[in-house]
Amino acid sequence: MSSPLRCRTHVQAGRRPEEILEEEPKGLDDIEPKNPSSWWHLDASASEWDIFILSTSLKLLLFPAYRSTDFEVHRNWLAITHSLPLSQWYYDTTSEWTLDYPPFFAYFEKLLSIPAAFIDRRIVDLNNLNYGAWSVVAYQRTTVIVAELVLAAVALKFVRGAVDPLMQRIVSASLVLHPGFLIVDHIHFQYNGFMFGILLWSIYMARQGDKLASGFLFAVLLNFKHIYMYLAPAYFVYLLRSFCMSPQGQLLPRNFLLLANIVLVVFVVSLGPFILMGQLPQLLSRLFPFTRGLNHAYWAPNAWALVTAADRVLLHIVKQTGVKLALNASGVASTSRGLVGDTVFAVLPNVKPIHTFLVTLLSQTVFLVKLSRVPTYKSFLGALTLCGYTSYMFGWHVHEKAILLVLVPLSLLAPESYAYFRTFTIASAAGVFSLFPLLFTPAEIFVEVLCSILWATLIFVPLNRRLYEFPRSLPSVIMDLLEKLYLAGFLLLQVLVMALPALEAWITGARQATGATKCIAGEFSCPEPDPAQITKSEASNLAFLPLMMTSVYCAVGLVWAFLRLSFIYLRQE
Repeated sequence: MSSPLRCRTHVQAGRRPEEILEEEPKGLDDIEPKNPSSWWHLDASASEWDIFILSTSLKLLLFPAYRSTDFEVHRNWLAITHSLPLSQWYYDTTSEWTLDYPPFFAYFEKLLSIPAAFIDRRIVDLNNLNYGAWSVVAYQRTTVIVAELVLAAVALKFVRGAVDPLMQRIVSASLVLHPGFLIVDHIHFQYNGFMFGILLWSIYMARQGDKLASGFLFAVLLNFKHIYMYLAPAYFVYLLRSFCMSPQGQLLPRNFLLLANIVLVVFVVSLGPFILMGQLPQLLSRLFPFTRGLNHAYWAPNAWALVTAADRVLLHIVKQTGVKLALNASGVASTSRGLVGDTVFAVLPNVKPIHTFLVTLLSQTVFLVKLSRVPTYKSFLGALTLCGYTSYMFGWHVHEKAILLVLVPLSLLAPESYAYFRTFTIASAAGVFSLFPLLFTPAEIFVEVLCSILWATLIFVPLNRRLYEFPRSLPSVIMDLLEKLYLAGFLLLQVLVMALPALEAWITGARQATGATKCIAGEFSCPEPDPAQITKSEASNLAFLPLMMTSVYCAVGLVWAFLRLSFIYLRQE
């Protein structure tokens, strides 16, 4: 039976529902597999070219924008792979920004270093640390734009053969124009768009029914960036049940060997040279540094951010009320700072890596069991999103940038129903806002806010217009109202985040001036250090407050969206 969305859309166009049943597939799993040989025949329309030109123009305008330490990280990796033999890539410590991505990304940097050496020899000089000439800025930002063409091409291919091409065109445009990629790649500086392009290519091949190509591409992706291991369980279960086993559950030896061998070949090409040189332990030590704490310096807005915030609140209550509780002394110091390091709780029991691993594993198992029973493309897409979401929610030392592991596949589910779309809206609003603290200079505040608002308007409004369903029960009405209030709250949060630094500067200046006046008047003896030093530690708490507010508020939305998505996925047939 056709979904309400498709009936509603075509009835408005003057077509009868029975005509829809004859001419349109029923859902994501009814898409007819296309010939993979037609992959590069993109046939972009004029409107699609307009989106591509708009996206590229905006990225070119961002060339002079703020650059994080990741910019120097990747410049250093260009120098390492160009100047040193393969045997020294994962040993070099000339810079603190050592190579810590899998070999395929190192090979990718090696490839990029060749034209870099012709453009400006100093770019690939290993000892030329923190090089910031316009030549390296223009070159590295250009490579991000060019590499991201993979994402643009795959987004365009998703439109071809889609159940609803117009809806899919909106989703594809949302990926190409995504503010997350603008912030993380084109300002902060990374190559996520390129790697998510490979992920989407793999998902696209799964949609087209080419499971072998899907598995191959995902294996390639794992050897570009190991963070995609979070998605591996969903791939394993889906490919095992849909490609390596019959519908009756019998193993298909030929298919299993084909898939196993093609994945093995990818890993041999990637890791083989380092295994032969006896460097696998060194490589793994670079890829998996387990000495970091539960939270990143800026808490990624996940479940542990809420637990950490709760510990701070409890500590404050204990201090104010004088309640007799055994406090962890090191936890008192840990929870009063926003620095890189281990997170130790003062009141609540401490969380260890094994705890995060078990919670993540058990949560993923729930969704993987559902996927094993219903190994369809739609079920795979839901389980894939939730595997990434679960790892983000409960993982150890999660970076805020990992939210893209959730938002990108969730974008593909958004047009499926209003429930999925509403979940996508909440997760996107909280996820994109949580990336704002990556940008430190005032010049980017206007750009980040304006681009995000324009993106949300261009994507959410047309999708909501086509998918909206009026709540039919009192609990649904209440939930709908609370979600709208939460989304509106981001405007107030942005105002507070922008106002607090100014308030901090005013308070610090006022206290310093008051202290100096009292010293001059002889009201008290000026202590050592002077009043400016006394207020410095107090001001630091206020300086971290915008980050904590952002983390906690975004965590509330992301946790709710996670629960919402889990409920929707487990209920669907």
